[in-house]
Amino acid sequence: MKSYYKLIRHDGNRELFRAVDMSVTALTNGYPFHIHAQGLRGTGKTSIMRAVKEILPSIVRIKNCIYNCHPAAPHCPEHRNLSPEAIAAIGTETVPCPFLEISHSAKIGTVVGSIDLARLTDKSNSIAALLPGTIPKAHRGIIFVDEINRLADTSPEIADVLLDLMGTKPGRIQIEETGLPTVELPVSVAVWAASNPDEDPGPLVQIRKQLSDRFDLGVNMGRPSDYQAVMAILEHKNQNTSVEEHKPIKVVGNLSDITCDSTIRNVFASIYVDFGLESLRAVESMETAASLSALIAGRKAITIDDIIGTVPLVLNNRADNGTITSILKYLDGLNISNNVKNAVQPIPVQDSFKEELSKTDRQDNNWWAKLWGSIKGKFKLSRFAAKPLINPPLPNKINEVRPSAPPKPKKSSEMSQQGDNSSSSTTSNNSNMSTRQTKSHSSPGEQEKIANPTQVVIQAPPNQATPLSKLSIEHFVTSEDK
Repeated sequence: MKSYYKLIRHDGNRELFRAVDMSVTALTNGYPFHIHAQGLRGTGKTSIMRAVKEILPSIVRIKNCIYNCHPAAPHCPEHRNLSPEAIAAIGTETVPCPFLEISHSAKIGTVVGSIDLARLTDKSNSIAALLPGTIPKAHRGIIFVDEINRLADTSPEIADVLLDLMGTKPGRIQIEETGLPTVELPVSVAVWAASNPDEDPGPLVQIRKQLSDRFDLGVNMGRPSDYQAVMAILEHKNQNTSVEEHKPIKVVGNLSDITCDSTIRNVFASIYVDFGLESLRAVESMETAASLSALIAGRKAITIDDIIGTVPLVLNNRADNGTITSILKYLDGLNISNNVKNAVQPIPVQDSFKEELSKTDRQDNNWWAKLWGSIKGKFKLSRFAAKPLINPPLPNKINEVRPSAPPKPKKSSEMSQQGDNSSSSTTSNNSNMSTRQTKSHSSPGEQEKIANPTQVVIQAPPNQATPLSKLSIEHFVTSEDK
């Protein structure tokens, strides 16, 4: 079998490796965590899951207990009522962590349990006893179900057993045989499954939606998309693995030490209520997956990044792609760097937007004031400041512009009288050439109307402007002091 550590990781199977690491970490903490991998056939789903068998940490059980009873918490019919002294007298032993499989052709008796015919037919000591099936013998370990969609379709009674097993944590199993009392056992086992949703009978979520919801994580397995990954897979195909490569996974810490404050739980509650999730098991699995993510990363508390990394896996078979995308956008919008509480209870956008706008307006006004002040200081424009006009004449109606008669020659006295007012009279004359008033004076109580600037015809001055090179030195406006 291929070594788990030598399996090639690529973009298509990276999420499955993450899910497997989470489930094994939960298993070492005594907590079952169920995962379901689905994808195209031949992509390596089964190979990755089966390779974990060689690296699972060993467990300590009561000696020769086929139910894998923990010495501190025995649960089987034979040891559950024994005192600690009696268990110590029996002794303990270290065995590999159980990794058992259920095929789609399995029978209910081999999965749950049946009458132990060997003990029943023993002539020296004939007693009626139960022979545990695959599930009771996998206590504190893993059960792998390949092609679980076919199992749910062809063996609905086994699917019902899995529903009871995965419904609670730890799960429960009930063994019933004619002539024997009913035996109910608590079983702590992680269920791993693989399926090809594109083949008959179809995706598991369409066959048994309840069973699909029992899995904490749903992983979509993809194919490798780059040449280097395919070449690496082919290179390691025929290599033998040594014993040193089957080193057990190290226990990274205690899951109970990971804290989840009220702010993070508020985020989980918001996801469930605001986005209309059906099953409460979804947010429970989300919290557990986020805790495992934090534990593997070496943190003591859950962060928003832990939730973001687990949402697509938890909601894979529980919500549509649009809902998952909306939840991820909601989580991305939370202000992680400052305080999550501020993101869960944000400041009203309208007030903060108004405050930001007013701040921007003040900055713009200050900038224009500084610019105008520097221009006035540099060009000494204050001496050219115009006096405010009192009741300036405004046009109240626009008439058609008629060609004006050529100007009459002015007398020398009139030319000298214009003097310094040449600039203002030029502006006034140009405007009078464009528009005329129908009324020369308005009545005392009537307010004069302002002409529409879009309807005003602007005419160029009759004389061509003089180039700067031909102006005399007195007409130049410079920034230098004279």
